[in-house]
Order: sequence, then C-alpha cells, then structure tokens
Amino acid sequence: MELFLAMLPLLLCYIIFNLFKLGYQKKDHCCYMLSYQCHKATEDQKLDTESCAKIVTRNKNLGIEEYRFLLRTMVSSGIGEQTYCPKNVMEGREESATHMDAVSEMDGIIFHTLDKLFAKTGVSPSEIDIIVSSVSLFSPAPSLTARVINRYKMREDIKAFNLSGMGCSASVVAVDLVKQLFKTYKNSLAIVVSTESMGPNWYSGKDKSMMLSNILFRTGGCSMLLTNNRALKHKALLELTCSVRTHIGSNDEAYSSCIQVEDDLGHKGFRLTRDLPKAGAKALTMNLRVLLPKVLPLSELLRYKISYYRNKIMKRPTSKAAGPGLDLRSGIDHFCVHPGGRAIIDEVGKSLALNDYDLEPARMALYRFGNTSSGGLWYVLGYMEAKKRLKKGDKILMISLGAGFKCNNCVWKVMKDLEDTNVWQDCIDQYPPKTIDNPFSEKFDWINDESMNFARIEDFLPRIQLLA
Repeated sequence: MELFLAMLPLLLCYIIFNLFKLGYQKKDHCCYMLSYQCHKATEDQKLDTESCAKIVTRNKNLGIEEYRFLLRTMVSSGIGEQTYCPKNVMEGREESATHMDAVSEMDGIIFHTLDKLFAKTGVSPSEIDIIVSSVSLFSPAPSLTARVINRYKMREDIKAFNLSGMGCSASVVAVDLVKQLFKTYKNSLAIVVSTESMGPNWYSGKDKSMMLSNILFRTGGCSMLLTNNRALKHKALLELTCSVRTHIGSNDEAYSSCIQVEDDLGHKGFRLTRDLPKAGAKALTMNLRVLLPKVLPLSELLRYKISYYRNKIMKRPTSKAAGPGLDLRSGIDHFCVHPGGRAIIDEVGKSLALNDYDLEPARMALYRFGNTSSGGLWYVLGYMEAKKRLKKGDKILMISLGAGFKCNNCVWKVMKDLEDTNVWQDCIDQYPPKTIDNPFSEKFDWINDESMNFARIEDFLPRIQLLA
C-alpha cells in the first residue's frame, strides 16, 4: 500500500503528461484550404440537346429500344443543356480516342485550374511541398503529377502521389491523404488535383447498364491549395475538422455495383448495376456511424440514445422516413452532396431527412455541369459560396460515394464569410431555374409512340438527325 501511494504521484504525472501531449498533437494537426478552382470547358464542348442527338445517332449498335431507354433516362437524369463533353467525342472520334486525346484532356483541365489557383493565391509553384492527383481511369507514364511538376518547374524534393481507380469519391480520399501527410511535414503547402478522363472511356455499345455513364458523366475538375501552416490561417477559406473513410469492397454486390468492364461485343465502359443504391446506402450508414459522434454535440447524442432505448423498451416502431434519427443541424449547417445523379441526390436526401434547400446546391451542380466524378463536390461547394450561404463558423458536411465501393465524408469549418462567384459567375443569378425539365422530352417524345415498334432504324434515324 505504501509502495502504491509512493508511485501514485508518478502515475498521475505520467497520465497528465500524456494527456497534454495528446492535446498538443491534436492542436498541432491542422488542415486549411486556402483556395480552390473549378474547371469550365470552352463553348465548343457544350453538350446541348442537338449535340447529344448527333452523338447518339453515330452509334450504329442502337435500336428503337435503346433510343427509348436513352430518352427516358436522359429526361429523368436531372442534367441540363449546359454541360461539357470531351473534345474527341464532340469531333466524332469517341470510338477511336488516342493516348494524346487523353493527355490533352487532362492537360486542359489540370493546367487551367492550376494557372487560376496560382494567380489567385499569389503562391509560386516552387513553394509547393506536396502534390496529389486523383484520376480514376487514366494513369500514364510519366505520371500526371510528373507532368505538373515539369510544366511548373517545381522543386526536386516535392512529394508526389497519384491516385487511380478511386471513382467519384477520390477527391475526399486525396484531401484525407494530405491531412495524414501534414502530420509528418510541418508548415507545408499541398495541391490536390481531382478530375476524370472521359474522352477515351466513352461507351459505344448497347448494354443499358453501361450506357448510363454516357448520360451522367461530363467534363470537369478542380484544383485545391491546402496548408498546415498556422501563420496562413487568416487567409484560409475552410478548415478540415474531421474526415472518415469507409470501404465495403469485401461485399461482392457492392464491389460489382460500379465497375469498369467490357460488354459482350468488346466495348469498354463503366457498368452501373441495380445494386448501386443499396451499396451507397450501406456505405453511407456505416460511415456516418463513425463520423457523426465526432461532429454532433453531446446533448444531441444523449437525446438520441435515450429516445432509442425508450422506443426499444416500449417496442415502438421506428419510422423509416424519419432520417437517421439525429438532428444533424445541431452540428452541421450545410450538406455538400456528391452530384452523381438525381437518384443518388434524392436517396441521400431521404436517408438524412434533408429538405429542398439542403439539396439545391447538388441538384443545380448536376443540372449545370453534370456528374464530373471526383471534381463534382467542388462545383456544389462553389454554388453555396456563389449564393452567399457560407458564413464564418458554419460547418459543411461533404458526402462522396465512389467505386470500390466507398463512402468518404468530411466536415469543413468556414473560416470567413464566403461570396466568390467562382465558376458560377456567368449564370448564378439564373439559378435555381423555374424548371429543370430536360428539352429531350419535348423534341423526341415521339420515339415512345407504339407505332415505332414496327419501324426500321432507317425510318426513324433521319427524323432524329433532322431535329438535331
């Protein structure tokens, strides 16, 4: 007993020391976003109704049923007439894309956003310590980060990382990677580049589950500048407060729900199966179980637990339409949902009991720019900023889903009132529009006429081309 009493002060000192060390390390680990720049392609890449029709009629593998499927899906996709398409597709070379087409597409997006990023922040490329690129479907040698380093003549000790195959959630993965690297590299500047290679991966077959990718995915991307230097905190737009990554690739259905394959005729493309919504819901639920306790106040967590056990004891049924059961707004002010498609946005909204105001940024980003894969979240964030929604102290939950299957979410704290119109500058006053109905329905609804069941492709193809 005397020995224990003698050792007690040392034990207390040890505990206090470790608690102080843990607190100091947590305080020392920070990740600020200084700026981000989204890509907007040139007018000759704009994919309106007429351009879509021209591209569709070039695919000689399609019949009346495939045309009806495309029309039905396009009309309900939530995508408008202002999105952008790869140049080789607009030029009619979707089935013969070259390596240089892919390189040119990446250079155009990456260099354009980085040029704007350096110009806006005043940061020199030689000051960059870390660079991460996230492009799922294109991994050349030399790498994409090597092309950036060569273009901007960056330092020889820069740390470069290339992420591939990560899908639409790759951007949050890249940010999380930078956050982990910041624990080792102090007072550093990091660049994250997120985009996707669309040109060489345009699907030219007739498998309906693979045709969906042509309808949803569009050209776009974003570059971000991050730092852990507290001396630059006053310049920061956002501070990363929490990030959680969830991977359910061990589940066969989830793994195969969003996958790059070849169809029976050898056409390469991206298959989206009926298991995708189920996989997304499962991954999102698992992720939020870890993330929400880190960001919601203790009072809300206690209220939820008490309510949960009370209902369980009293055997009260839980409403499936009641969202997660937690008041997310007690710790979250804005919801930045991946604009993967109308169904994805609506399903996330239903799962979290979000309203139209919460989902408006994602729906408008999808309508204006389409699903730009890993770059999509930043168009949603840009919409929030352009609408002057983001005020100092607000918390933003970013929700991303991607192939694997993965759900990668993070929470940002707004460091100052934000109101840059960014990539939305020329059109933000027109949003949200009175209607987001797709004009395909009005121009091509005749395809659904029963009389077309007996028509030959030579009979209705000229009509489509005439309208185009």
